[in-house]
Order: sequence, then C-alpha cells, then structure tokens
Amino acid sequence: MTETSPLPNGIREDVVLQDTVRWLERAVIGLNLCPFAKGVHVKGQVHYVVSPAAEPQALLGDLRRELLALNAISAEERDTTLLIAPACMQDFLDFNDFTALADDLIEELELDGILQVAFFHPQFQFAGTQADDVSNCTNRTPYPTLHLLREESIDRAVAVFPEADAIFERNIEVLEGLGPQGWADLDVGPRCPMHAQPSVNGQGEHA
Repeated sequence: MTETSPLPNGIREDVVLQDTVRWLERAVIGLNLCPFAKGVHVKGQVHYVVSPAAEPQALLGDLRRELLALNAISAEERDTTLLIAPACMQDFLDFNDFTALADDLIEELELDGILQVAFFHPQFQFAGTQADDVSNCTNRTPYPTLHLLREESIDRAVAVFPEADAIFERNIEVLEGLGPQGWADLDVGPRCPMHAQPSVNGQGEHA
C-alpha cells in the first residue's frame, strides 16, 4: 500500500485504503464475487494506489503511470493494481465517459492484449437496470476505482475455473438473495466525511 498522505477536501489516504480493503474482503472475497481475488490478496499481490486527482486528465496521468509500472514488474510481485480516485468523478456519467479515455490510453501505450482496466464506482449502473437494482452492487466500490489487470493472469484464472462465464449470473443471484439491506449490512461504504454513505441507489448507465 502507499504511504499515508493528505488528499484534496480533507480525504485521508489511510481511510480510503482501509475502506477499499474492507470492500475487497467482505464483498468481493466474502461473497465470492470473484473467485480469483482471494489468491492474489492473500499473497499480497494487490497494489493499492490512492490518486489525488480531482480532474479526469490528472487521473489519466496517474493511470498511465500505473499501467507502465504494472507492465514493468513481475506478476509474482504485483499481479494487479487498484487505482482509487476518491476526489474525482463522483458523478457516474462522468466516470462512464472516462472509460473510453482509459481504453484509448491502453492502445496508445501498446498494451492492448497485455493489460486491461475494469471500472468500479459507488453509483455504478449497468445498462438496462434501474438505479436501485441490487445487481449493480457487483461493480460498486466505496470510491471510483480503476482495476488494472494482466491479460495473462485472467487467462490462467479462467483456465482453472471452467465455469468462468457463469460468474456474472451467479453474482446476480447472490446479490438478489442478499437484497439491499443485506448489502448495506456488509458495511462496505466510504468512511471519509465528504462522502455520503452509499446505498443501492445511483445514477447513470454503463455502456
């Protein structure tokens, strides 16, 4: 993890990191939303970076740095990176627009087919869903987060998990069984004072 440092608007890096790890342990691993997450977490192969960026272009610069850093290091030392942006793009529509810039950056760096970025947001909403659908929680994090992944690691994980295509459907079933109150009871929301406690409600659509 990165060292504690001041962030805009009184955001505390240590709190952001604690919130993100709690979400990973209680939601992603605890609900088994991603069968591949526990292994890299236990091995300490998840790299956490809290971005001070308040604007998309600044976050894009941080993303560039972290993509290059991940590509330059061995998977055994750092398999994946979570780039967390607590001060940037609180509106999901803005964040959704940013995903195209991130994809363009991967192509510009000639990392297409080597690295990819998955996108998580407190207000994440899949296209075709209602804002309060609990299924959206599969991609909801305490803060806007970019998940940098290695294509090779994904391929290896899928090879040992023959029903990888069924993960999404299974996650929807788990969350629907849990319900909004069950998700709230996990207590995986942000604890920084500037951020409202999350709910299943949100805005925007994911293309």
